[in-house]
Amino acid sequence: MIGKDKSVYKLVLPTLESPRELERLSHAELKNLASEIREELCRLYDHRSVHFASNLGVVELCIALHTTFDFSWDRLIWDTGHQIYPHKLLTGRFNRFATMRTKGGLMGFPNPEESEYDLMMTGHAGCSVGAALGLSCGDDLIAGVNKRHSVAVIGDGALSSGIVYEAMNHAGGLKKNLTVVLNDNKMSICPRVGGLSDHLDRLRLHPVYSRIKQKLHRLVDRTPIIGSSMDSFFGRFKNAIKAGLLGGMLFEELGFRYIGPIDGHNIARLQRFLRMARSLEEPVLLHIFTEKGRGFRPAEENPTAYHAPKPGRILDAPLPVSPVTNSASSPTISVSPSQPQLSTFTEHARNAIELLMRKNDRICVITAAMCQGNMLEPIRDQFPERFFDVGICESHAVVFAAGLAKAGMLPIVDIYSTFLQRAYDQLFQEISLQNLPVILAIDRAGLAGPDGPTHHGVFDLGYLRPFPNLVVMAPADARDMESMFRFAEHLERPVAIRYPKANVSFIERNPEPMQLGKAEIIRNGNDGMIAACGSFVEPAVEAAKTLGKNLDGLGRVDVGVINARFIKPLDTDLILQPLREGKFLITFEEGMLSAGFGSAVLEAANDARLDTRRLWRLGIPDHYVEHGERSELLNDLGLNEKQLVKVCREIMFR
Repeated sequence: MIGKDKSVYKLVLPTLESPRELERLSHAELKNLASEIREELCRLYDHRSVHFASNLGVVELCIALHTTFDFSWDRLIWDTGHQIYPHKLLTGRFNRFATMRTKGGLMGFPNPEESEYDLMMTGHAGCSVGAALGLSCGDDLIAGVNKRHSVAVIGDGALSSGIVYEAMNHAGGLKKNLTVVLNDNKMSICPRVGGLSDHLDRLRLHPVYSRIKQKLHRLVDRTPIIGSSMDSFFGRFKNAIKAGLLGGMLFEELGFRYIGPIDGHNIARLQRFLRMARSLEEPVLLHIFTEKGRGFRPAEENPTAYHAPKPGRILDAPLPVSPVTNSASSPTISVSPSQPQLSTFTEHARNAIELLMRKNDRICVITAAMCQGNMLEPIRDQFPERFFDVGICESHAVVFAAGLAKAGMLPIVDIYSTFLQRAYDQLFQEISLQNLPVILAIDRAGLAGPDGPTHHGVFDLGYLRPFPNLVVMAPADARDMESMFRFAEHLERPVAIRYPKANVSFIERNPEPMQLGKAEIIRNGNDGMIAACGSFVEPAVEAAKTLGKNLDGLGRVDVGVINARFIKPLDTDLILQPLREGKFLITFEEGMLSAGFGSAVLEAANDARLDTRRLWRLGIPDHYVEHGERSELLNDLGLNEKQLVKVCREIMFR
């Protein structure tokens, strides 16, 4: 607590076990608590890559929410839960905060196993309103449950997602006691796009509306008692202004009481309007303005770069907690230069696409609010007419691509594997069924590391393999990546190219030309073969080298390696040949064993009536994989060179 000496401040976070303890803090102490939280966020960024700028922007909002509602009883859903770090600090997890996004530590998203205050894992944008509405309806239906209030916090970037409007339309019709907090920072990960962003900017920036609104608030504050007629007049007058200046009231037409816009960094004002929303037994949208990266100048100036940056050493450490008299000030922070990074599959995919676009005017690129993550900024800048960022609307991205393809273009849809799941129906009807030439560049296929189970792209082979007409490929290295995009350019049918969040390799060989449904032999083996998929070809080659040298004296095993290249159509002639010859065959993939590459090989072997007793499948088993560094997770799953060596030895010498 703060003593009489205003320059002395005793830390609150280390002693905070429950958000209910915030009730004892004064407004000045809450402002100091906001500075404490920002200090902890900066300290965490000092050690590892974390979601940074978005969390800096919601500190005051989080404090206001937890001092207005009791979320041990009321309901709170954070849309795109990477903005949940301040919430975790306020709900008794300070002592484990340093473990954020490490194996066995706190998850970087809501996790019900960590706290009763985390209701659902939310890693994909746009679902919070529907989930909060479902909670509200469920609570009302359960007998004996007293009235609870449901709150959804959603960003302006996620607001472009169509599922939000499906939920808001439903909520507006049901008239449930629901509050949606629109956290408007003019950003998602990259700057938001589309007509809705223009609408929000008009709400934010129109000077006439802002001045009149401020004057009305001052008048109301100074008037002790306002009659119902005057109150009604003010409401109609404000609505008329909004309708006249902004061309209609989007949210109120959906059945929501619109409140705002208000300053999202003013705790007292946030509390006041949250109390107002809580008192209204109807759907309410509270529109707040926040600054992404607030309190950390580099993140304020470049919030896109600081969405989830690499660890940066904060030189002015430890950061001072701002005293009461200066709690809103931003600390002066400098960051050490980042270390040079090895080239990645993502970078080589971008380079391959860029090369194609220079030569072929038919090619265009579509992304769903992931321009930075997919490293597409150079393409966006060089080919603005052929680059489309559709916002967080993956289903629309695929349908949009189908229209472009039907018109004669060759669209490349560049989306993370985990987010492409959201467009499953469109992959079926608009792409596969129509047999349209759309290239799916599927980034982050496999384990996504510290982002955890909401972001691991391990299901794509299972959901892509059943579709007729669709070709599915996985590059083993940088050479394969470029060759596959060139090959897909001329195929004139739907193609998916999946690649992981990993450094790319250059496997020593004379690569064979790319042919539809043809795998590649990297090396032959007299005892057996490893058929590897994508980036797992390199560890398979290294395992084969180790086995051939008999380094541990347990016996030499002559193992060959096949680069599958195609998961569909599968090169059954080449891949099944070891089984025909009585040799062992191991499939090796960074995806789910169920319905994955190994399953495709097993199905093909069954169709060929081959003996499958000498077929082993290595991949991700039937459970969700936690968060941690990719290498840690692969080691735990036994998906590495060491495990391959062990399996081959067990097969040969058991």
